[in-house]
Amino acid sequence: MKKMDYQNVRGTQDYLPEAEMTRRKIRRTLEDVFIQYGCKPLETPILNYTELMASKYAGGAEILEEMYTLSDRGGRDLALRYDLTIPFAKVVAMNPTLRMPFKRYEIGKVFRDGPIKAGRFREFTQCDVDIVGVESQIAEAELMMMALDAFSKLSVEVRIQYNNRKLLTGMLDVFSTLGEKLNKVVLILDKLEKIGLKAVVDELSGQGLEKSTVEFIKQFLTDEKNRNFAYYEPFAENEQVKQGLAELKELDEYLRFLGISEKCIFNPFLARGLEIYTGTIYEIFLADQTIKSSIGSGGRYDNAIGGLIGTGESFSTVGISFGLDVIYTAMEQKKISTKAETDYYIVPLNTEKQSLAVAQTLRKKGYKVEVELGKKKLGKAMEKANKEGFPNLIIIGEQEVRQKQYKVKNMATGEESYLAFD
Repeated sequence: MKKMDYQNVRGTQDYLPEAEMTRRKIRRTLEDVFIQYGCKPLETPILNYTELMASKYAGGAEILEEMYTLSDRGGRDLALRYDLTIPFAKVVAMNPTLRMPFKRYEIGKVFRDGPIKAGRFREFTQCDVDIVGVESQIAEAELMMMALDAFSKLSVEVRIQYNNRKLLTGMLDVFSTLGEKLNKVVLILDKLEKIGLKAVVDELSGQGLEKSTVEFIKQFLTDEKNRNFAYYEPFAENEQVKQGLAELKELDEYLRFLGISEKCIFNPFLARGLEIYTGTIYEIFLADQTIKSSIGSGGRYDNAIGGLIGTGESFSTVGISFGLDVIYTAMEQKKISTKAETDYYIVPLNTEKQSLAVAQTLRKKGYKVEVELGKKKLGKAMEKANKEGFPNLIIIGEQEVRQKQYKVKNMATGEESYLAFD
């Protein structure tokens, strides 16, 4: 009989308690912040019809190549969700009575059969917030402020890079980029920080663009003034540039007023590979760049819901997504520890019944209590208490039972106090 292969499927992994405690802390912190910002919870199925996930208003060609597909017993074509955005757009499309603006958050597993690297797996958890029904840049400003709040609570220093797809595509239009090549050129520009200027120019030249177009794009990429909004004013005769610039200025006003503009940086070449985006786009990076890939991203996608309904109607929609796994990897690298969540660790010395009774009393008062069930000797129990970082230790021996009181030791200060058995 062949021995069973106990290895995990490539791109998936188990998280043992110590790691999972940190992940749960990240998840709870994000969820608390989402609720603080007035977002309502939502849950969508992991399984979806392939037709929905492969919609032209969905993730675009590159993500579709990574989509896990399967079929059920009835022969229906199904797919595992590769993000939480399209399932959310489907919910809005199916529920026309939702009160607007609608702010939702969802935390759940998604699946992509893509490359594996630090913090990037094939099964991973996304934490998303989306707002439908707000045309103004106030929605983007709130989501960016929310992201900075969340990472501040996690003690992770980040920077948000932002841009506007209208500005970018408008500039490419000014440079006479062929319409059918537009999305491909955007994808190439999105690689600028990863592969460098020369490689980007080489790839653009290989797209069959006019030499003058490639030269204009190269000048645009290398001009030192391209980080200032004033640079784009002369090109505002182009309607896309005009709209994109107006939206960027409106967002910048919010960011300055909120005092977060130093952590939110305009990057005119940020493109975000997905074709879904129609306006503001942003990516969140670690300030120290110890992980090069983004740990969160999002943007405005006003055409997705109307596209799914088939009406072509515009629904003002903007979202942000945090990658729980990559945030966890960042916290591990920075050795940001997660304290034990247990309030009391009770060690019975041949007093199991009484120890369980004390634990029951403390739990009824709302405390988190672990009772040592492994018959550890006192020395080993103390060792465990120190290793796990338990704040309070209770030892219950036969003498404590006779005297009807037990000793509580504060592990940080060494102070001891006595409490009576209830």
